[in-house]
Amino acid sequence: MPTSLVTGAAGFIGSHVVDALIARGHNVIALDDLSGGFVDNVNPKAVFIEASCVDHTRLDRLFREYKFDYVFHLAAYAAEGLSHFIKRFNYTNNVIGSVNLINEAVKHEVKRFIFTSSIAVYGKNQLPMREDLVPAPEDSYGVAKYAVELDLKASHEMFGLDYVIFRPHNVYGERQNTGDKYRNVIGIFMNQLLAGDPLTIFGDGEQKRAFSYVGDVAPIIAESATLDAARNEVFNVGADTVYTVNQLAAEVMDAMSAKQSINHLPARNEVVDAWSDHSKVQRIFSIHEETPLSEGLSRMVEWVRQVGVRKSKPFEGIEIEKNLPGSWRQTTHE
Repeated sequence: MPTSLVTGAAGFIGSHVVDALIARGHNVIALDDLSGGFVDNVNPKAVFIEASCVDHTRLDRLFREYKFDYVFHLAAYAAEGLSHFIKRFNYTNNVIGSVNLINEAVKHEVKRFIFTSSIAVYGKNQLPMREDLVPAPEDSYGVAKYAVELDLKASHEMFGLDYVIFRPHNVYGERQNTGDKYRNVIGIFMNQLLAGDPLTIFGDGEQKRAFSYVGDVAPIIAESATLDAARNEVFNVGADTVYTVNQLAAEVMDAMSAKQSINHLPARNEVVDAWSDHSKVQRIFSIHEETPLSEGLSRMVEWVRQVGVRKSKPFEGIEIEKNLPGSWRQTTHE
């Protein structure tokens, strides 16, 4: 039975990857610092360890205690827009934490390192986003993710560490942290509707995205550990159907059978349109049909109604106040 380490395992994508690995016969060690996830998300068949990837001494002990065949690195603070204003925090968590894991994977001869990057590495005006395009990230989060991608390539060439890189986008589904005000628009919308609040949209709402159901993404990530054709490759993974944020708001209200007004906030400095080409991942992996947005939302709504309204913690430690969106400035000083 292979032994796999999954970081970010209490987050909603990580927890679904844990489930998929256990179903494939893996012994799973699930690591998370619980800064954005919930221990209840973690499959009880996994061994849960509360720790941070930034703590390199803890990782050293962990890798000495277990003989990991595979590392699945999903831990990150994935708030693209906010990352401009928390650069030190962003790079410490998303780069240094990743490098700590890469160091241990090299030293302990892990068979394969699977990393979830982001389509944030592409930047703007590269549609559809394809793996053969030259990344040009527009925010600090995208810069951090691309830096780790480059380090994995360098570590393969220097030390022989095999890897698989995924660039998922706009993933949603059960176990998402709907109380997080800074990321995951579907979760934000559902939490606002449960609370009876207006939906908030930055700008005119005509920015376009493809929204990816977690049940379509997690099994592909899990499969990559032992799929030879995936070794040392980069894959976009997610949905193909594109929606405006205004259309998404209407879909979420329909799914929840709830109507609210929409409060349009000043536009953020962000990539306006972002969606990917998935022909490469479809050639290599066992892909089922894309879960329609209406179906994925219906599954998520059932779960959201069970957990109820979640309160968000304001992000403490904003490093740059200049040009910080007003709504975020208010939440940081509650």
